[in-house]
Amino acid sequence: MAEKPIEIVNCHVHLFNRTHTPQHYPSRLVAPVKRFPGLAGPIAWLVRVLGFPDAAEQILRLRRFHAETEMPTQKSILENLCRHSPDRTRFVVLPMDLSQIGHGAVPVPLRDQHDELARLAADETLGRKVIPFATIDPRADPQAQELWRALNKLHFKGIKIYPRLGFPPDHPALMEHVYPRAEAEGLPIMSHCSRGGVQGRTRYDPADPGTPKPLNAFWADRYTEPHAFDPVLKAFPDLKVCLAHFGGSRDWHAYVNPENPRPPADEHRRDRNWFNQIRWMIESGDYPNLYTDISYTLFDFEENIPFLRHFLTSEGEGADRLRAHVLFGSDYYMTRQEVLSERAVCFRLRNELGEEIFRQIAETNPLRWLTGRPG
Repeated sequence: MAEKPIEIVNCHVHLFNRTHTPQHYPSRLVAPVKRFPGLAGPIAWLVRVLGFPDAAEQILRLRRFHAETEMPTQKSILENLCRHSPDRTRFVVLPMDLSQIGHGAVPVPLRDQHDELARLAADETLGRKVIPFATIDPRADPQAQELWRALNKLHFKGIKIYPRLGFPPDHPALMEHVYPRAEAEGLPIMSHCSRGGVQGRTRYDPADPGTPKPLNAFWADRYTEPHAFDPVLKAFPDLKVCLAHFGGSRDWHAYVNPENPRPPADEHRRDRNWFNQIRWMIESGDYPNLYTDISYTLFDFEENIPFLRHFLTSEGEGADRLRAHVLFGSDYYMTRQEVLSERAVCFRLRNELGEEIFRQIAETNPLRWLTGRPG
């Protein structure tokens, strides 16, 4: 009898648009490109002629990214995403609360973003594809009232946090009002875990909680790094946590290319490399409910796929644990900044890993992370 088709769960996608982002993000300097996307090509050409090819590529990537954020609704972004995926695919949709990052006001508040996502999850045509998560920045919602409204009233299925915005994962509001109930109710947590991504301008300081401090890359990394979650995982051992991006592109690149720069960057230190840290944490067996996903990282496909295939097909107890705790995710629409399409990367990944391993990371493991049930 033929094996049933894989019911893919893409565990990491975004549908928020420009109305959910601050007016001046990521910088006032890019406002002309945001307002007049047609300027991106000529500006990139000029920057390249002046001898800055990397900057020119960043401008073109920004144009591709903002083309997606200009879509009018979350539904229209999802319709675009569905063109890249098999019909039976479902998507874990991760909202963002960017109200606290210091780049101006957000036109549409988080409550409305959650409500729109709830309507999409109830849509007659597309609702079956949507697994909605709620998000929280504890500085904006210290009692987690909006979070639990979305989880209880709107019936969302999990929680997204983004420490790089400026708060540690063991923020008191999360430790008191979020994790205990999430653990008790079996709700999964998705946390950003990459040196890239959105970074706020101010941070919460536990030594002086009433006074925001400037947020630089050092503190953003301290709040985001894998072991920042140690206090959470120790206090709530049954909490299902996914550290997204398997450490992120910079740390994968440092692992694949081990030549140390001078002075050595943090990711080039073996014990400070986030890919290594997450892999070792999972393989150790000390964190049985810790997961990671491969979102965005796999868009550096040619460089990273041989190493991912090696670690997912290795033998031994540690390798078995790792294989059971890696989740498929893409990070759409952030990946619109890249040249390869969503469909191209997903088909290449499936071909390189083979059906058995792909089924495990795209169907079996996500079902266990989301529901606690075996796949």
